[in-house]
Amino acid sequence: MVNSVLGPNSLGATPPTPSAASPSPAMGKPATPNATAGVAPTTGAAKSTANAVSDAAGSAANTQDRFLKLLVTQMKNQDPLNPMDNAQVTSQMAQLSTVSGIDKINATLKALSDNMSAGQSMSATSMIGHGALVPGSSMELKEGKGLAGIDLAQSTDSLKVLIKDGANNVVRTMQMGAQKQGVIPLAWDGKNDAGDALPDGPYKISAEFVAGDKTEPAKTLAFGLVNGVVPGSGGAKLDVSGLGSFNLADVKQVV
Repeated sequence: MVNSVLGPNSLGATPPTPSAASPSPAMGKPATPNATAGVAPTTGAAKSTANAVSDAAGSAANTQDRFLKLLVTQMKNQDPLNPMDNAQVTSQMAQLSTVSGIDKINATLKALSDNMSAGQSMSATSMIGHGALVPGSSMELKEGKGLAGIDLAQSTDSLKVLIKDGANNVVRTMQMGAQKQGVIPLAWDGKNDAGDALPDGPYKISAEFVAGDKTEPAKTLAFGLVNGVVPGSGGAKLDVSGLGSFNLADVKQVV
């Protein structure tokens, strides 16, 4: 009686084995076309931006997942006599969406900034081997020639430049007369006020101009050759021979 109710398989009979000729689920299945075939490769900048946005999306998703888990746990353990306010839940959800959106925007802006820095570095390489006027007060006299510059904040009727030696003694005073606002290149023939040629080496310059009835100091510029470009998170920097590293914005004139 028991056997008639349970059926033959209940007595330990082995179920039939599939025939060897039966096709495997994977056999006979048409090959899936390659989704990337024929797609043009993206540029490195585009990939960098896409990766940054993708990372931000993943981070935002993880944040949302953690938030929802905490919210569900909080709702499960809430006091039945004092349940959570719907307005409070809605406010928390809105805050989460705002934070997630800000994360994505920050990641996108950072990726764009990195791409701009890379492009800036490539553009700056064209300045290698050229002379540049950058903030500074030094002047190198070489083979009887010295180059520098003045960054004049406003037009003036009188501009005076002082050249000093290593002991801070004034060896040459140059009266440059009226000058317009802007960058003024300065060339020195290496001679002192008496007309005597001075030895090559480092010198210093300072300048002053007349503004109304007052005499104001003028910004001086040092001259150097651009040896290379150093990329960085804050943008490309130029390695100027004998003067150090400068941002592109510090370069007042390329000569």
